[in-house]
Amino acid sequence: MNLGRSSGILLHPTSLPSRWGVGDLGPPARMFVELMADARQSLWQTLPLTPVGGHGSPYSPHSLFAGNPLLLSPEALEEQGFLHALPSPMLTEDPGRVSYPECLAFKDSLVQSAFAFSFERTRQERRYTDFCERNESWLDDFALFNALSRKYGRPWFAWPEGIRKRNANEITKEASELTQSINLAKFAQFLFEEQWSSLMGFAASRGVRMLGDVPFYVLHDSSDIWCHPDLFKVSPEGIALFVGGVPPDYFSKTGQRWGNPVYDWGRMEQTGYHWWMKRVSRDLALANYLRLDHFRGYVAYWEIPADSPTAEKGSWVPLPKTFLESVKANFPDLPFVAEDLGVITDDVREAIARLGLPGIRVLQFGFDGSSDNSHFPPNHPKNSLVCTGTHDTNTTLGWFLEEATAKDKETLQRYLGRPVTADSVCDDFLKMAMGSASDLCVIPFQDLLGLDGRARMNNPGASVGNWTWRAPSDALSKASVRKLADLTLSAGRG
Repeated sequence: MNLGRSSGILLHPTSLPSRWGVGDLGPPARMFVELMADARQSLWQTLPLTPVGGHGSPYSPHSLFAGNPLLLSPEALEEQGFLHALPSPMLTEDPGRVSYPECLAFKDSLVQSAFAFSFERTRQERRYTDFCERNESWLDDFALFNALSRKYGRPWFAWPEGIRKRNANEITKEASELTQSINLAKFAQFLFEEQWSSLMGFAASRGVRMLGDVPFYVLHDSSDIWCHPDLFKVSPEGIALFVGGVPPDYFSKTGQRWGNPVYDWGRMEQTGYHWWMKRVSRDLALANYLRLDHFRGYVAYWEIPADSPTAEKGSWVPLPKTFLESVKANFPDLPFVAEDLGVITDDVREAIARLGLPGIRVLQFGFDGSSDNSHFPPNHPKNSLVCTGTHDTNTTLGWFLEEATAKDKETLQRYLGRPVTADSVCDDFLKMAMGSASDLCVIPFQDLLGLDGRARMNNPGASVGNWTWRAPSDALSKASVRKLADLTLSAGRG
């Protein structure tokens, strides 16, 4: 992965301003691309684009292959002839927050309106049949899963036994009865791909490339585990035996118990990692480059007994060494960034170095006073991605006001050689990131706007309030863009 000295912005599409309760792939997304181009930014980093439930977390999707219909733009649907008219704008109690249940219901209604208006015409078009044929390996299963989820209204492991265990005769019968619902799910995926591909093309025309994200795990109630239970550590009844997470760390004293069933890597190895290679290929069809979330999990992962309420009683389980060898063989260009945060051991560092992947350096982690701190600016390697913070950290202003210790602030001020205040810290961090030796630099949009901790995207230690932040309505016309363009030029980035 050789991007030269590049920079970009982290902003998930759900956080864009819009009239529909949640950001989408329509006009505001194009405005954001134009803003990036004006600011001389060449990388748009998003979170995973996979379908979410009411929890909103893109790291616990219902499918690792499907796109998120929540991101569909009503304006784009009307413009492309899939809707006969725009619905009324969606009024929410707090325009600065996404209400996922409310927005999911609204977008579902939108897709059904588009389906009723244009599906019979669309299904005759070559681009629709091409889409279905090209994605058949996952689309048919996902569409049936989606239709069955609508019918039964509960997780797949609580469905009737024959359907839960995919009895061929019962699956055929259900598929026949649910044809309309299956077609609706396929149509929604087609619409997503149309809009995302159009946005990617528009971004490319402005010199902006997409840095996507590969979530490590998938939600228990997902088409992936229902269709491939042998690849996960679940019982014959579909109940999770072990779940993923991380041990106690910076984010949580009791660790993080994510609750996603873990993979059966022995079985994965027996299949030549075919399923994994397919999912990475799918992700690369939707992005130019990929951030590999929780990279340490590709070397060894934290396995927690499913009946344990916290992550403290887990244990490290190593992966077969052949997995990363298979990744390199299938994707020799290695268009990946390794998210190497958390508990990183020598074997993980060696794997990253062996593959030559850029790791991540977070400025908020860099000022504890340790001379060997890998996040301290003088220690940034050329082959790395520097950021002020991530989607899992506080905003930089929030960190300074709420989390930075006296030692952090003392080290920061000594390094810069001047006082750092709440009014200056965002600019200070932006300049440090842009001037870093790291080839890649990505700034969370909240830090460009100078927002405090209320704009935090995710707090791994909190069970509610995550993933909901939305940018203010005037955020895409901020005068600070010129400052970013000037900094980018002076730092030799592009």
